[in-house]
Amino acid sequence: MTTTEDVLNHHLEAFESQDLDAVMEDYTDESTVVTNMGTFRGLAEIEGLFETLFDEFDAPDASITMDEQLVEDEFGYITWTAETPENDYEFATDTFHIPDDEIAFQTFAGKISPKE
Repeated sequence: MTTTEDVLNHHLEAFESQDLDAVMEDYTDESTVVTNMGTFRGLAEIEGLFETLFDEFDAPDASITMDEQLVEDEFGYITWTAETPENDYEFATDTFHIPDDEIAFQTFAGKISPKE
């Protein structure tokens, strides 16, 4: 049986290695991701979101630091900071609802400052 923590760890590792296929294994056509950039529903829209993020985080000098990771029942919560050539993620947080083996609902919020 896959746990909430297993799914969250798989998602974070897949994101870190920029493995789009592995990231998409964590979602279904019924999944929703809500961000400050919009709401993304279903596999096609969520895949487009991650393609955009991977383009930004693909730079050799991009970095992400995980500050906190918490799992409680069907929910995962992370806080992190990051820097890319385009943006400074001064504070970022994601909350995941993982009722089964996939992410059903995810939110993202962050203080993102564009670089000059």
